[in-house]
Amino acid sequence: MRSDPPPGPFQPTFWRSPLRGPWLTSVLGSLLGPAILIIALTGLISHDAYHPELRGNATIDPARDIAPLIQFPASWPSWIYALTQGIHITLGLVTIPLLLAKLWSVIPKLFQWPAVRSAANAIERLSLLLLVGGALFEFATGVLNIQYAYLWHFNFVVAHYWGAWVFFAAFLVHVVVKMPVVVRSYRARGVLKPLRDDLLHTKPEPAAGDSLVPVAPAAPTISRRGLLGLVGGASLTILLVNLGESVGGPLRRLALLAPRGRVFGTGPNDFQVNRTVASAGITPALIGPDWRLSVSARARTVSLSREQLMAMPQRTHELTIGCVEGWSTTQHWQGVRIADLAALVGAPPRATAVVESVQPSGLYRSAVLSTEQVSDERSLLALHVNGVPLSPDHGYPARVIAPGLPGVHCTKWVGRVTFVRS
Repeated sequence: MRSDPPPGPFQPTFWRSPLRGPWLTSVLGSLLGPAILIIALTGLISHDAYHPELRGNATIDPARDIAPLIQFPASWPSWIYALTQGIHITLGLVTIPLLLAKLWSVIPKLFQWPAVRSAANAIERLSLLLLVGGALFEFATGVLNIQYAYLWHFNFVVAHYWGAWVFFAAFLVHVVVKMPVVVRSYRARGVLKPLRDDLLHTKPEPAAGDSLVPVAPAAPTISRRGLLGLVGGASLTILLVNLGESVGGPLRRLALLAPRGRVFGTGPNDFQVNRTVASAGITPALIGPDWRLSVSARARTVSLSREQLMAMPQRTHELTIGCVEGWSTTQHWQGVRIADLAALVGAPPRATAVVESVQPSGLYRSAVLSTEQVSDERSLLALHVNGVPLSPDHGYPARVIAPGLPGVHCTKWVGRVTFVRS
């Protein structure tokens, strides 16, 4: 069995940056840890907002999924999902430079030789593999999903959800294992003291047997505070070019990372669209003069034309569509209350609503509204937006809009609403 390390990155002298050491890694981890906790929490909120316990709203098996932990009360603002998902996406992107810096700081450990030195070291190495692999998987698939670049042949929602649990479990193990190292590093060198050193005074940390400290350090080309400044500048730049996608308004023009563009004109229907009539396979015949909405509950079914729907009491509410990809838009919607449709067909108390589109079978053809969403007076079958009829791309002749409802469930081109006992 060969005892000497292989050439290249396995050699102790390969890694020469004098910045690497337990203190730098501890600082980067201390900054990264809270961000990961917030990303994990908002991700779980997003998952719960999908109402996975309602069959049809998620492809994660409800029988094996955890029960929803957080539900948005009806009294909360309509933009609550847009806020939490915007934080999830924006903070996730902003954290990428910090994550890359953290991985750079510990990369010599990935090439440790021998690969496993003891049973305890094997457990640590396995947790590190799950941690690094999980982080790269979650962030990479998340970024690609934001850009609608589906380069894989698996369900993103399922893979991202369970991948998050694997990553977060490994993250917690890593925190417990490395906390003594962080404490010792801060006690030995202070929390901020090394940041006072300029380039001339930047020296390697005391080795003390730590594999992160280089055996043959090179001369520094940047100070530790310069490195943190570089990471912070990269994160700030990402924030500036992404924040407008979630916040909207004048900041929208700065959203260089927005996959659907930044300028939508000034017309009442000129705001973000994820699926157009063309991409959804909606033909003029499906939403033309012969269109009817079928509303049913128990044994009663009614068929309503758009004109009959417009003759019913109309409500107008300012509501926000928050998309899982991070963008959001707030508009004035007018239409019939979902609760009024439920009353029209004598829906059972605390019924849920299965909403189906007229689009051909495919992704996001239907969704389920919870009992709270059905009864919320702001939940609408929208017929108009900003005082004009919905455009075909925005769901003409009718679409669903409800407070705190992920945009993917704001079904467009609605053809059937069925109320069932929950």
